Amino acid sequence: MPGGSFTKEVDLPIEAIWNFVSDMNNWAPLVPGYLDHQVLNDRQSTWKFKGDVGKIQKTVSMRIDITEWKKPTTVRFTLTGISEKVSGKGSFEAKSITDYQTKMTGNLDMTAKGLMGPVINPVLKTVIPKTAKRLTEAVVYKIIENQRVIARGY
Repeated sequence: MPGGSFTKEVDLPIEAIWNFVSDMNNWAPLVPGYLDHQVLNDRQSTWKFKGDVGKIQKTVSMRIDITEWKKPTTVRFTLTGISEKVSGKGSFEAKSITDYQTKMTGNLDMTAKGLMGPVINPVLKTVIPKTAKRLTEAVVYKIIENQRVIARGY
């Protein structure tokens, strides 16, 4: 299964990380190619995004199921293609380094199935690690930005 993982140290307490990633509305818009998402219930949503697979650009709809909320360290989820034959899983994991520093890791794995799977999966092997890095960095930067706003009292 094509996958990627990216870790970043953040100068914030683990609670700040958890407060952000525990709500998928905060991080769904940060997915590269994001177009829209709809929350179905507290553990399930549908997402639509535009993805580039090589020279092919497609709009993809997926169902996201949260499989684990483990406060304050872990959010795990599965991805199921609605418009395409793809599936995968992902997570955000946080580990306290100190009271005011946290190591955050984003993980993402995806596999294409069906007739196009053998063509798309080699491309996903290069795309997914970059996507995992971009998403994790975007989440970290958004958390930092939100903390600055809170610190200013806005």
